[in-house]
Amino acid sequence: MISLQRSKKLLYTGGEQTFYFYYDFDELVVSNNDVVLKNIAEDLRNCLPIEAMFSSEHQAIQKIHQHPLPMIHVDAFLYDDDFVDSLCEEGKMSRSYCTECGSYKTASLEFISHSFSLMELKFLYQHVLPDLTGKVVVDVGSRLGAVLFAGYLYSSASQLYGVEMNADFCQLQEMMITKYQFIDRIKVLHADICTQASLLQKADVVVMNNVFEYFLDRQEQARAWEFIACNVRKRGSLLVTVPSLKESLSKLQTDVQLSQWVEEMQLNYDVYMEKDVDREALEQIHLYKIL
Repeated sequence: MISLQRSKKLLYTGGEQTFYFYYDFDELVVSNNDVVLKNIAEDLRNCLPIEAMFSSEHQAIQKIHQHPLPMIHVDAFLYDDDFVDSLCEEGKMSRSYCTECGSYKTASLEFISHSFSLMELKFLYQHVLPDLTGKVVVDVGSRLGAVLFAGYLYSSASQLYGVEMNADFCQLQEMMITKYQFIDRIKVLHADICTQASLLQKADVVVMNNVFEYFLDRQEQARAWEFIACNVRKRGSLLVTVPSLKESLSKLQTDVQLSQWVEEMQLNYDVYMEKDVDREALEQIHLYKIL
């Protein structure tokens, strides 16, 4: 989001020569917003164990342990690749595991994150979603609040609601909302999404990032998806999911008829040409328009 509004700052004056440094005001604002999000991530890291999970997340922890291959939770909002590399160098984290104890045979650990990374958040608000002026955004399973905080900084959404079942994560979000003075546009509800019909019905954008699979059994997942499909019905409103709706529903028995509910919108995943961009992560983000 680059505007033509520019400012100049006097750098040097000598004799008949005057040098000015020109800068784009919007670029400075975007850069400052990045810094704010990184500061929030640092504050959250200081409040959480390295795996960024609470002992109160019984079902999620159990499902990770039951995964057929070794898996660890690495929160993408808190830890980017460079940060993970530094933790590995310090011996606090590993990217691999030994397949035969005591041997040199190793395999890559599978990482899972329940949060968007900074790059994914910027992609979401700057390239996936339209102008959100006057719109209501609902993040289902808001966890650390990354979607809410990024929405506050990178969009003009009038209200951003987070619905989170875990009281510990609600408390963390409230701490950040207070510290960074987000209270005018962000509200966190400690609730099961299946109790929030009226909120879903008025939402203009609903975000669901890896939201049910690790936190509910399959019967509860099916019930939650049917509730979502029944109440996210405002024509033209938008639904953002990771992974796709087809993948999320493929292992569940539900009455959700996707073709009668949503239309998938094509996204441009090539907006970032930098070599270090995780295109595979961006391609997990799907956008749907409610019919």
